[in-house]
Amino acid sequence: MRRFLLAVLFLALTPPTISHYSSSTSSPSSSSVSSDASEWRPARATYYAASNPRDAVGGACGYGDLVKSGYGMATVGLSETLFERGQICGACYELRCVDDLRWCIPGTSIIVTATNFCAPNYGFDPEGGGHCNPPNKHFVLPIEAFEKIAIWKAGNMPVQYRRINCRREGSMRFTVDGGGIFISVLITNVAGSGDIAAVKIKGSRTGWLPMGRNWGQNWHINADLKNQALSFEVTSSDRSTTVTAYNVSPKNWNYGQTFEGKQFETP
Repeated sequence: MRRFLLAVLFLALTPPTISHYSSSTSSPSSSSVSSDASEWRPARATYYAASNPRDAVGGACGYGDLVKSGYGMATVGLSETLFERGQICGACYELRCVDDLRWCIPGTSIIVTATNFCAPNYGFDPEGGGHCNPPNKHFVLPIEAFEKIAIWKAGNMPVQYRRINCRREGSMRFTVDGGGIFISVLITNVAGSGDIAAVKIKGSRTGWLPMGRNWGQNWHINADLKNQALSFEVTSSDRSTTVTAYNVSPKNWNYGQTFEGKQFETP
């Protein structure tokens, strides 16, 4: 019971979740994730159980309602060593349970998207209750996802993980928010590497303007782009691929609206 309560405490902002799972023999399938990054690496994993419907909304990556954003419940919170100050948001991982025949479910793995941050707890050492303290590589899963690879009684489990390409249904999504000349754009449902290194925005009467990362996958700019159709240029985290989505929004767009644009190709 104590391990379970600690797992809940480590997640400052919790996403909900339904997890997808696949055979542990599946493999990454695109050049956007390097062969080195896709190698299996050791880590540990715990779980949490959402106790309130509001837990379905939130997360340190800024995705808000994860079901509406297209991520469902196949999500994960990452320890500080893995989180990269939010740049990793949207990346996909495959996890499998190892080294414990009592609790592991053989031949299974899960594919999850990074949507949250597991905050360090410096009141405990990394080998004790501070599961997400540096230098630990730790994953905090919804209990529904955890139970695809291990029996819940396992608690803090050794796992293996690897980066894989994200496969998404439909187009990339751009949710425009802000007010006045401040524009914030949340980018979701990103295929390929899943995480983003750079974004530019263009009004129908401007050139390309670089946006800054506000937090997670929220990008911002101070510019008067009202009454202009908006286009976006999105660069993947490895900077090997850039997608240009022209005229994503009509010129009469409003704050709070979501638009769809061109998607990264995933072989």
